[in-house]
Amino acid sequence: MNENHLLAEGFEAHRGHLRAVAYRMLGSLSEADDAVQEAWLRLSRSDTAAVENLGGWLTTVVGRVCLDMLRSRTARREEPLGVHLPDPVISGETGPGPEDQALLADSVGLALLVVLETLAPAERLAFVLHDLFAVPFDEIAPIVDRTPAAARQLASRARRRVRGAAPVPDADLARQREVVGAFLAAARDGDFEGLISVLDPDVVLRADYGSAPAPAPREVHGAAAVADQALTFSRLSGAGLLARPALVNGAVGVVSSREGRPFSVLAFTVTDGRIVAIDILADPERLSGLDLTVLD
Repeated sequence: MNENHLLAEGFEAHRGHLRAVAYRMLGSLSEADDAVQEAWLRLSRSDTAAVENLGGWLTTVVGRVCLDMLRSRTARREEPLGVHLPDPVISGETGPGPEDQALLADSVGLALLVVLETLAPAERLAFVLHDLFAVPFDEIAPIVDRTPAAARQLASRARRRVRGAAPVPDADLARQREVVGAFLAAARDGDFEGLISVLDPDVVLRADYGSAPAPAPREVHGAAAVADQALTFSRLSGAGLLARPALVNGAVGVVSSREGRPFSVLAFTVTDGRIVAIDILADPERLSGLDLTVLD
């Protein structure tokens, strides 16, 4: 077996982990795959004779690639209209397939990824690598061109932001389904009080319509306002909308379609038996690229 074949085997053994790192860094499945591919190109061009820990070396490379991509976004001033949600990872109710299991480890729900989108690139890298993947600060420091102490401070600032804004979902999927089912039934029946009963008082609803005209507010806060929005959506969606249960980033969600085409993806974050966040992807362009065969 030649050296190139051994190198490729070693890389493939770490691909799932690297994709998980890149997805948390970028919030984009396609860009995560691009970052992993770039890591392979750099590996194939490098002298790896002195590399003792291939997984750690590759994680560092992917971190650098993702940091460059995030900084490039900032330099281009990419500011989507209103809310921009990360790419959802959709699976059937039995759970994600083997390819997505590493991607969704550590309960990387959409609500967490939304908060990560608000961090500065260096903060996001320090938090993702240290808090989610246990990379030591002395290995993070050279990636962000700072001392280990400064890298620790970056992660600390990010951690405070995340703790204050990213709710931790209930682990019990059966309980999640019960709460989401009650929400959907109340919306369908026009039951305002029923909606209020399953919504956290400080619930937030975020809707990403992409560049399409927004038929409703892109962000709504508070139980009463979100209940009103749910009732309005239920009335306006009309007949012909097929809603199917799904797992969205490992949490209970709903994928709706009309005439065989994806219409929306709803991700619910349920904490302490109440819905604390509803994230809706309704961007026609991004929806058209989703693979929904996992729900068949």
